[in-house]
Amino acid sequence: MKTDFTRRKFMGTAGAAIFAGAATTAAPAQAATKPQAKTVRIVGICCSPRKGKTTAASLKVCLEAAGAVNPQIKTDLIELAGMKIDGSLAAGIPLEQGQQDDFPKLVPKLSDPDVAGIIIGTPVYFNNMTYLCKAFLDRCITFRQNNFALSNKVAGVLAVGGARNGGQEITIQSVQACLYGQEMIIVGGARPSARIGATVWNSGKNDVTDDEFGMTTARSLGRRVAEVALKIVAANN
Repeated sequence: MKTDFTRRKFMGTAGAAIFAGAATTAAPAQAATKPQAKTVRIVGICCSPRKGKTTAASLKVCLEAAGAVNPQIKTDLIELAGMKIDGSLAAGIPLEQGQQDDFPKLVPKLSDPDVAGIIIGTPVYFNNMTYLCKAFLDRCITFRQNNFALSNKVAGVLAVGGARNGGQEITIQSVQACLYGQEMIIVGGARPSARIGATVWNSGKNDVTDDEFGMTTARSLGRRVAEVALKIVAANN
C-alpha cells in the first residue's frame, strides 16, 4: 500500500507538528532495472508495562509466523514499556511544562508506506486492555484525523490472560472496536481453526511457550495478517 503523507492535511496544530517529521518523498525512477519485490512490513505493538515479558514473547511467536509466510515480509516489535504516552493529549489537553511524551516517535514507524500490517498485543487487566494500550489507541486519533492514515492496513490482536478463559476474547474485541474506527482491515486467526485472534495463557510461570493452544493461535494470527497484507499490497501494485 502507498500512503502519501505529504498531501495530507492534519486537523490540529499538534497533529501537523507530528506528521511533519513523517513526511516522505518519492524515490527517483530507475530505468532498465528489474523491479524488486516490495517489502511488506508487519509491526507488533506490545502494550505491556513489563518489558520483554509474556506479551512480548507471544508477539515474537506471532511475528515469526508472519515472516515465514513470504520473504517479502519483514517484521518489527515495538514495546511501549517505559514510554511516556499521555492519553489526555487525544482530548486536546496539553502537557504540563517539563513533561515528556514518546508517542510522536511512533508516528513515522507506523505511517511508513511499507507497513501493511499491525498486530496489537496486550495483557488482560480486569477483562480488558492495559492502561498503556488504551492510551496508545486514544493517541492514534492522530492517524484518523490525518485523513485516516491507517485505513486499509491489516490489523490483528493478541491478548495474554492469567487464566485459560481469563478475558482474552473480551479484550481482543475491545481493541478491535478501536481499530474499526481507523478503517483498518481486522482479521483473526487462519485455518484450520480460525478464531477471533490470539488468546494466550500465562499460567503464572511467566513462560507462555508451554501454552500449546495459545502459541497455536499466535502463529495462526501472524500467518493470517501476513496473508491478507500480501494480497492487499499485490492488489495495489
